[in-house]
Amino acid sequence: MLAYRHAFHAGNHADVLKHLVLAQVLRYMGEKDKAYTLVDTHAGAGGYSVESRYAQKNAEYGTGIAKLYDRKDLPAPLAAYVDLVRQFNPDGQLRQYPGSPAVAHLLMREHDRLRCYELHPTDHRILASYLESRPNTQVSDRDGFASLKGELPPPSRRAVVLMDPPYEIKTDYAKVLAALREGLQKFAEGVFLIWYPQLQLLESSQLAQRLKATADTSAKKGWLHVRLTVAQADERGYGMLGSGMFIANPPYTLHDELQECLPYLVERLGQYDGANFVLEQKAV
Repeated sequence: MLAYRHAFHAGNHADVLKHLVLAQVLRYMGEKDKAYTLVDTHAGAGGYSVESRYAQKNAEYGTGIAKLYDRKDLPAPLAAYVDLVRQFNPDGQLRQYPGSPAVAHLLMREHDRLRCYELHPTDHRILASYLESRPNTQVSDRDGFASLKGELPPPSRRAVVLMDPPYEIKTDYAKVLAALREGLQKFAEGVFLIWYPQLQLLESSQLAQRLKATADTSAKKGWLHVRLTVAQADERGYGMLGSGMFIANPPYTLHDELQECLPYLVERLGQYDGANFVLEQKAV
């Protein structure tokens, strides 16, 4: 697990979907004066150079954020997300990609609380340095899954939880499900964001249904599920086809915002004629 480095994948199609959703949720949370807490269970390094040897190995950003960075016809929520990436690149050239803690840092207010967990020692050190001057922030090298229940409910009774483990070990699927179940038991009003890869694996294909079943019984404001499929598996059935986000207690605005963006993302990021999206919700 500690061998995983998100730098290899920074700015790919999955990051585009994940950070579009995260940004819209955080903007919604910031509309009320009352503070909120963001818990990022697998925070990574905070930001990544797309010119590094890691990012250049497969150049995944080239079929992700690079396809959007210079476009002038982006739907409004997508344009706002790309603007965050631009803020992370002050010279105007796409050289750096902001991870979820950086997206949060750009959008959260000083009185909002940020709690980041990252086990990889190098990434933890980079992240701690990046966020050291931000108030109301803690960066920990403890396990984010195990630490989550200690963060809930937050003092202000407003919280967003982002869970996006690498899923390089299959037990991550069960851990995500258990963390959502425990999190909703402790704080049924919390907004839980769960990212997952779309793979030809039983665990991947079943995860969304299991998350829905958990949210059906425990989430006070229902759920939303979005999946963006951009690629086909190789001849052996391997490869990431796309990714999904499951949101328990989503902002009521999120469905329509994603509906506006997803056809555009299919057109721009799709790598074959069958590229598609799924957008479904259960409102309470």
